[in-house]
Amino acid sequence: MGFYGDRIVPRLIDVACGLKANEPQRERACAGLHGRVVEIGFGSGLNVPFYPATVGSVSAVEPADLGWRLAGKRLAAATVPIERAGLDGQSLPFPDDSFDSALSTWTMCTIPDIAAALAEVRRVLVPGGTLHFVEHGLAPDASVRRWQNRLNPVQKAVAGGCNLNRDIRGLLETAGYRIREIDVFYAEDTPKIVGALSLGVAVPA
Repeated sequence: MGFYGDRIVPRLIDVACGLKANEPQRERACAGLHGRVVEIGFGSGLNVPFYPATVGSVSAVEPADLGWRLAGKRLAAATVPIERAGLDGQSLPFPDDSFDSALSTWTMCTIPDIAAALAEVRRVLVPGGTLHFVEHGLAPDASVRRWQNRLNPVQKAVAGGCNLNRDIRGLLETAGYRIREIDVFYAEDTPKIVGALSLGVAVPA
């Protein structure tokens, strides 16, 4: 990824995604996780404090070595076993039917081949397993979407490939998921182009 991608972007993500304003969304997304959990885009472990007691273990998929190092204190304080078990959400190193739940928070915007990643998550979930998510993406209002489309090339360049305008619900449904619940809203005190959130739970159809 180069110096910027390896050394700067993980720190930017740690700061931007670590804002306290995001914590209620993280808590909501983690609610209902249970058993064996795979988290794609683990980053610096910002979800660790919000894993419910029903989680038995977490396999963390995170490509950035710096992100994993930044997670050190959160990993040390974790009450469940967490291992770094993969580097690429597009090719998960797990057998079929390995996990009861999956978690993705502010991750689907950046994975280059998101369709491949969602197919991999489907493959490793047990029948009836759940994908919990909170993601920013395509806004519900046309005027905001126009600005997202205009600014997307800039966003991708400065934010490590992050896209402003991915249609989260559409991506999930196209990848063969059924949306069990979803809440689409704008985060408070956040520019709408980056604050259009989709939070919910999906299951393989």
